[in-house]
Amino acid sequence: MCETHTATLFFVGDRAYKAKKPVDLGFLDYTTVEARRTACEREVSLNRRFAPDVYLGLGEFRGPDAKAPEPVVVMRRMPEDRRLSRLVRAGVAVDDVLRTLARDLAVWHAAAPRGRDVDEQGTRDALSARWEASFAQLHALAAEGAVPEHVTEIERLAHRYLAGRERLFDSRIEQGRVVDGHGDLLAEDVFCLDDGPRVLDCLEFDDRLRYVDGLDDAAFLAMDLERLGFPDAAAYFLARYGEYSADPAPPSLWHHYIAYRAFVRAKVSVIQARQGAPGADAASRSLAAMALRHLRTSTVGLTLVGGLPGSGKSTLAGALADRLGVTLLSSDRMRKELAGIPAEQSAAAGYGEGLYTPEWTARTYAALLDHAALLLSSGESVVLDATWSDSLQREAAVQVAECTSADLVALHCHVPDDVSAARLSTRAPGASDADAGIAGAMAAKEPPWPEAVPVDTSGALESAVARTLTAVRPWGTGQASVFRRPYMEPD
Repeated sequence: MCETHTATLFFVGDRAYKAKKPVDLGFLDYTTVEARRTACEREVSLNRRFAPDVYLGLGEFRGPDAKAPEPVVVMRRMPEDRRLSRLVRAGVAVDDVLRTLARDLAVWHAAAPRGRDVDEQGTRDALSARWEASFAQLHALAAEGAVPEHVTEIERLAHRYLAGRERLFDSRIEQGRVVDGHGDLLAEDVFCLDDGPRVLDCLEFDDRLRYVDGLDDAAFLAMDLERLGFPDAAAYFLARYGEYSADPAPPSLWHHYIAYRAFVRAKVSVIQARQGAPGADAASRSLAAMALRHLRTSTVGLTLVGGLPGSGKSTLAGALADRLGVTLLSSDRMRKELAGIPAEQSAAAGYGEGLYTPEWTARTYAALLDHAALLLSSGESVVLDATWSDSLQREAAVQVAECTSADLVALHCHVPDDVSAARLSTRAPGASDADAGIAGAMAAKEPPWPEAVPVDTSGALESAVARTLTAVRPWGTGQASVFRRPYMEPD
């Protein structure tokens, strides 16, 4: 036999029998026989969608003095040595299994039930309510003993991400990404048989918790694989799921969902610790730390990279965006796009003339920030490459960051005058039309930028990138391992 926080399982011969515990955990109440019978019936019905040959039906146990028989779920017993959790721990190659699981899950999600009730659980506010429920349950458990550290920071980061991302979650609903899914996809409940994997034990006690974004459903297994110590397997599984489902989700959403699932499991581990389960306290701490790592990595950021012509700002901005895997927007390119000319075509003019009048510059920065706001609200971090020599334009960027709950970092590039002059004299034709004369005129009027982090770009580019990363990602860039991979044709 074995136990979970809600059930006891008995293994006899080629059968497994699952009895619900008579517990009230707040988010479920199995204290009556009727409630346990309903839960067992639902478990059989819902899990037959994923493993019809495993869930055989409803059975009963009856003691000699029992007033009513105890309902049990009757299943075909799965081989213990074929659990996915056991295989990955043993170092068995599971890429083929993970690829098949990703494909099967994407196929299931494509055909899964949808509707207004399902969509309602995919909104930003619905996810926020689920976070809040977990926070409340964990705070209540704190009265009975210790809870994992970092809960306060986890709460703050979860709130901040959700606050600016309503557009992202609305778009997920519009794309049909919210489905009646599995809701509890753990590696120990996946059995890797010769004729294909069997996925067991979907969430049955609350339909609303099973109505999830398909990526949220997949993130549960990715979280569990990382918990087991195999982040590369987690990344591989999510990458394959993203391919098979053609999911355009930003990396920040991947990380946010993994964090949410890790925190839910941390709460469950606290409950199990209160029930005396060995190792549960350590598990809750590890899972809370995982949630924090992924929430930090999911942070949506707006990075301003400014400086005079020849300061190296565009080179640094491009390298920084490439290192972080985020979107780069350039004022030089935006200006010419608005004018309807190719980015590489020259539009050179005197200082404050042609496409560089104050009116054109104001229009360019407004378009740049509008585009950035759209991306930030959709969960995409952005690097903005421009001079940022006007305090009003800087203030507008601050407002965009505040409205989208994005972390704002400003970087001000500078080099000695002779380095700047040498760069401008040898620069190949490109999106920027500034020459040494224009750079000098701009330098004469450039105001202080005390909020910005000064960056000397006269040395090696990699050194400058390394220094700026400490400002943009103060907690480090190696917090979590699941990143967006390029799409490719499914195998």
